[in-house]
Amino acid sequence: MSDLLANLNSPQLQAVTLPPVHALILAGAGSGKTRVLTTRIAWLISTNQVGPHGVLAVTFTNKAAKEMTARLSSLVPINVRGMWIGTFHGLCNRLLRAHFREAGLPQTFQILDSADQLAMVKRLLKNLNIDDEKYPPRELCHFINAHKEQGVRAAQAEAYDNYTQKRVEIYAEYENQCNREGVCDFAELLLRCYELLQRNEPLRAHYQQRFRQILVDEFQDTNVLQYRWLKLLAGGGAHIFAVGDDDQSIYRFRGAEVGNMREFERDYAGANVIRLEQNYRSHGNILAAANAIIKNNRERLGKNLWTDAGDGEPIRAFEAYSDLDEARFIVEEIRELVRDGISPTQIAILYRSNAQSRVLEHELFTKGVPYKVYGGLRFFERQEVKHALAYLRLLGNQDDDTAFLRVVNFPTRGIGARSLENLQATAHQINSSLYNAAASLTGKAGQTVGAFVRLIETLRQETANLPLPEIIEHVVEKSGLAQHYRVEKEGQERLENLDELINAAATFVDDEGAIGEGGALASFLAHASLEAGEHQAGEGQEAVQLMSVHAAKGLEFDVVFISGLEQGLFPHENSVNEGKEGLEEERRLMYVAVTRARQRLYVSCAQTRMLHGQTRYCMPSSFLDEIPEGLMRKLNKKAESAPAVPAFGSFGGGYAEPAAGGLRVGQTVEHAKFGLGVIVSSEGRGADARVQVNFGGAGMKWLALEYAKLTPV
Repeated sequence: MSDLLANLNSPQLQAVTLPPVHALILAGAGSGKTRVLTTRIAWLISTNQVGPHGVLAVTFTNKAAKEMTARLSSLVPINVRGMWIGTFHGLCNRLLRAHFREAGLPQTFQILDSADQLAMVKRLLKNLNIDDEKYPPRELCHFINAHKEQGVRAAQAEAYDNYTQKRVEIYAEYENQCNREGVCDFAELLLRCYELLQRNEPLRAHYQQRFRQILVDEFQDTNVLQYRWLKLLAGGGAHIFAVGDDDQSIYRFRGAEVGNMREFERDYAGANVIRLEQNYRSHGNILAAANAIIKNNRERLGKNLWTDAGDGEPIRAFEAYSDLDEARFIVEEIRELVRDGISPTQIAILYRSNAQSRVLEHELFTKGVPYKVYGGLRFFERQEVKHALAYLRLLGNQDDDTAFLRVVNFPTRGIGARSLENLQATAHQINSSLYNAAASLTGKAGQTVGAFVRLIETLRQETANLPLPEIIEHVVEKSGLAQHYRVEKEGQERLENLDELINAAATFVDDEGAIGEGGALASFLAHASLEAGEHQAGEGQEAVQLMSVHAAKGLEFDVVFISGLEQGLFPHENSVNEGKEGLEEERRLMYVAVTRARQRLYVSCAQTRMLHGQTRYCMPSSFLDEIPEGLMRKLNKKAESAPAVPAFGSFGGGYAEPAAGGLRVGQTVEHAKFGLGVIVSSEGRGADARVQVNFGGAGMKWLALEYAKLTPV
C-alpha cells in the first residue's frame, strides 16, 4: 500500500484516500490529475472498498481511457480488460450492445460518424425536396446534435417561428430514417442509453447496484445530458469522484457546460472539494502569467498554480509589422532553438484560427524546417479506409443506406446519378432500404444495381466463417478496391492504408479478447467509428508541431509559440460579440495555451494580417495587457519589411496612456448597441472628447463620450 501512495503530494494523497464520498477534485493544468484518478481506483480496489466490476470510469478520449487502463494494470494485480473504463460514447455503445432489444435497436446496429451523419442529412433533404441552401445540412446536424445533447427529442423540441418549426420537422424525419436503418449517431448513443435506463427500472437498478464508484475525468467538458446520465447511474447510492478544471473548459461550442461543476456542488451538498494546485509541468513565470490572465474571469471556483521548479526564463514577447514578419520571427527563433539542441517535436506553434497556419507553413517550408499540422486527416477518415468500412458495414447491416451509397458505384460500375435517384425514390415510396428496393428496379439500372447487391451477398457468404482480419482482406480484394488503387497513379499509399486496416483488425482482436454482442465485425466497426475522431501519430522525421489552441488541450511542449495575439483574432471577435460568457471562454482558451509550455513561452502579434484575402489592421490582444510586465522580455528584432502602419505602443501595460473620461487606450469597454470593443485612440477634451473603438464584427466607431456611455469591462 505504501508503494501505491508513494510520491503523492499532500492534496493528491488527500484526494486518493478519501472515504467513499462524493468529491470534486479541482485539478489545475499539469497537476497530476491522471495519476490521482488511476491511483484512486487502485486504492479503492486494494482496500476492498469496491471490486473491479463495481467501478465505472469515464474519460473523453479513447487515448485517455487506454492510458488509464495501462496505468491501473501496473498499480494493482487485477485483470482490467473487463472493467468499464472508457468514453461516454464507448460505454453507452457497450451497454446498448448488451441490451439492444430493450433499446429498440438491431443487434448489428451501426454508428454514424460526423461525415456519415452529414451524408444522411443531405440525402434526406433531397428525398424531401427541401432547399439545402435555406436549410444547410451542417447547420441541421448541429441543430439535431445540440437538441440530443440537451436530452430533447424532435417531439419535445420547441419552435418559435416557421423556420425553426421546419428544422424540427426535418429532425423528426431524421429520427425516423435512423430508426428504419438501425443506425445511431454519436449523440444518439448517449441519449438512447439514458432513455433506456430512465424508463427501464429493473435495468437501471441493476447498473446502479453494480457501479458503486463512478469516476469522471475532464468533468468540466461534460454536457447537460452527460451529467444527467452520471446522476442517473449514481441514483442508487453510488459515489461520484469528479476530476476537472473549470479554467480549462473550452468546448462550449460542442455543448460543454462549465456550470456542471457548480451544479455538482449544489446537487451533492457537502461534497469534498480538493484543489490540486502544484504544477509539475511549467516554470514559475509561465504559471504566474497564466494565473494573472485567468483571475480576470469572474465565474471561477478558484485556484492558483505554483511550482517548486523555479521561475525559469521570462516570457518572450514580440510585436511584428505583419503576419509575414511574425512568421519569419517565429521560424528564425525555431531554427536557433534547434541549433541549440531542442528537439523539433518539443516545439509547438499555436494559433486561434486554422486560417493562420498558411503563412506559418509557407515560411517553415521556405526555410526548410520540417513541420506537421497536428490533427490532419485521421486514419479512419481516409477515403480508402472509409470505403472499406462501408463494404464491411453492409455485410453487417444491409439496410445501412449511407454505406450503400458510398460504395454502390465505387469502384465504378456504371451506376449513374439518375439510377440512384430512381432507386431512392422507389425506396422512399415503399418505405424500404436502398438495398431491398434494388429488386424493384428494371432495365439497365436494375441490372447494374442488382449486380452490386449480388456482390454483397456473395461477400457475406464467403466471409461467414472467416476470422476478422481475413474478412477485411477478402472484402478489400473481392470488392475491387485493391485493384482500383493498384492502377491509380498514387495508389500505393492507399493500398498501404488498407493493409494497415487489416493490421488494425488483428490488433483489435488480440486486445479485446472475447468479443461482445454482435460479433467481431460489429465490435470492430463500432471501434472504428469511435476512433475516427482521434489523432493518429505519424511515423517519420522529427517535426515542429502546428495546431490550434483547441487541438493543443492535453498536450505539453518544452517551447510554445502563441501567435496572432490580436484583438478580434484572440480573443476571437465571434466570441467577444457573445458578451461576457464568450470573452471568458476565450480567456480560458488563452490560459490553456499558456500552460502548454514547460520551459519557454513566446507570445506574438502583428500590426497587420492577411485574413480572407484582405489586409486587416490589428490591435494587440487585451490578454497581453493582463500579463504583468515584470514577467516579460520584449524582443525588438528588426522586421524584414517596412512598417505597414505607425507602430503601436508596446503591449503588456503599454496601452495605459489616458484617453478621456477615466478611460484609457487599449481598455476593453462595452456599449449597449455594439457590444464589447477596445479603445484604439482618443481626441478632444471635456464635452468634445471622443474615442475610437474597435468593436470587432461591428467595426471601428468614433463615439462622443458625453453620449456613448461606455462601460469598462
